[in-house]
Amino acid sequence: MKLKREFYLRDAVSVGKDLLGKIIVKKREDGKIFSGRITEVEAYMGIDDKASHSYKNRRTKRTEVMYNIGGYSYVFLIYGMYECFNVVVSLENDPQAVLIRGVEPLKNKEIMLKERKVKKEKDISNGPGKLTKALGITKNDNGKDLISNEDIWIEDDGYKVENIIETTRIGIDYAEEDALKPWRFYIKENIFVSKK
Repeated sequence: MKLKREFYLRDAVSVGKDLLGKIIVKKREDGKIFSGRITEVEAYMGIDDKASHSYKNRRTKRTEVMYNIGGYSYVFLIYGMYECFNVVVSLENDPQAVLIRGVEPLKNKEIMLKERKVKKEKDISNGPGKLTKALGITKNDNGKDLISNEDIWIEDDGYKVENIIETTRIGIDYAEEDALKPWRFYIKENIFVSKK
């Protein structure tokens, strides 16, 4: 069942933990459906979080989507080559988001493996740039309503996550004391995680 708006209208830490085990579904341009179970996330808590793109209420063309009500996609490019998929959460004008860092491939896994040209199955989608390539998520998916659109959404199939590891986020040394916040969450013992 597709997640409803209410699911997203909470803070990034709460939504981030609850996104573990949910399924991202992406319909590609050719009509093929790809999906993956969320295994790893990072929470970005908005204007007071030094690691967030919206820190100090920074409002730019890129970050504008973060100011939407929860339930929109935020896709941005890092290092000029990797697209990262985020879920906007909380209320309008409270720009929080959850970065999806890892997924376990489900539908069309064989195609993902072939396209990704990796030797180990875990390398298909155990990182934010890897999972977008595997599922076919691009900058064209930025700003899409995950509740109403038919190209990309998140659903719940009833899967229960037994053990969640809470630790620090990755690659945000610039965030000073906020780099130490335990706002990265992943499913314990799942191989589709970027870093244990």
